[in-house]
Amino acid sequence: MIAILDYGSGNLRSAQRACETTGKEVVITRDEKVAIEAEGLLVPGVGAFASCMAGLIAVGGDEIIRRRRQLDRPTLGICVGMQILFAHGSEKSRNGAMRTDGVGMWEGEVSRLEADILPHMGWNTVTSAPMSALFSGIEEESFYFVHSYAAKSAVGEFTTWGNYGGSFVAAVEDGSLSATQFHPEKSGSAGLKLLRNWADSL
Repeated sequence: MIAILDYGSGNLRSAQRACETTGKEVVITRDEKVAIEAEGLLVPGVGAFASCMAGLIAVGGDEIIRRRRQLDRPTLGICVGMQILFAHGSEKSRNGAMRTDGVGMWEGEVSRLEADILPHMGWNTVTSAPMSALFSGIEEESFYFVHSYAAKSAVGEFTTWGNYGGSFVAAVEDGSLSATQFHPEKSGSAGLKLLRNWADSL
């Protein structure tokens, strides 16, 4: 079973429909026991880093992610659901820069892309890591991005890179913990294949 963590952020129904194509049972939940014991946990996320972290903490999602990591149970973060796995997020606002603590699964900071036009919105290719399991069979495909912030430093066992105004982390595979900056549920057949690759590892 795949559990999709409901913490008030992300297109839950779209993620659910995409995950159902893997053949796995899929539930949307904020129940701690269900989220910890599921074969796979998907952590979605859209919007600002700070508001996503506030919602995550409110339902104990940060501790759920940490507990699954301790138990070596697979978790997949998507978009801001990837960003919050890093140690910090730095966002610009009308009141200046704001730095927010993330879940801290990986060192590093999520910061603004260095591009003239933001957000980075649309289809883009990636440079997948050699021996990547997530990108098996879809190494040359394009994926759908919507973001203005990203991590810039390699982490984990395998880092996949994107480029928009400079290189950024497009995906990470690190044992039981994986994440994509793009939206696989909006990335057509390539995105569904990535989700099947992940589900096959559960």
